[in-house]
Amino acid sequence: MSPRSTPYVADRPIIAELAAGAVVQLRGSGEILILHDPSEDRWCFPKGHVEAGESLEGAARREVTEETGITEISFEGELREVHYRFYRPKDACNVHKSVVYFLARTTTRTARPEAMFDRAEWVSVAEALRRIRFEADRQVLAALSDRP
Repeated sequence: MSPRSTPYVADRPIIAELAAGAVVQLRGSGEILILHDPSEDRWCFPKGHVEAGESLEGAARREVTEETGITEISFEGELREVHYRFYRPKDACNVHKSVVYFLARTTTRTARPEAMFDRAEWVSVAEALRRIRFEADRQVLAALSDRP
């Protein structure tokens, strides 16, 4: 499977995107939920674009519900803001993306991943570090590990 994005292309226009998401942690076990995107063969956290007039936490809550089916979640503050950039061939533009991640906790073990994902798994932080390959997502895991 080929990735949908490539490194920046210096002579193409750039757009900024703002997204919000969450690391969803299972109360009691401390496991976190990761989603598998088969189009890029990568593991990630639920996240998505912030809509006009929407708060960051509101966007994160909506995206977690849409992408995992989990509705009973409590948000416990911001974990980390990350930035990265890439070229989006289908739009012939560079993207500078900012994502604000929150810590969210739940007692709901059953996740129903959105159609764009083929799997959702509860894993330890150590296992998530083994599976997640993008540095920005690894920084979010580091922020989780730094919390008391």
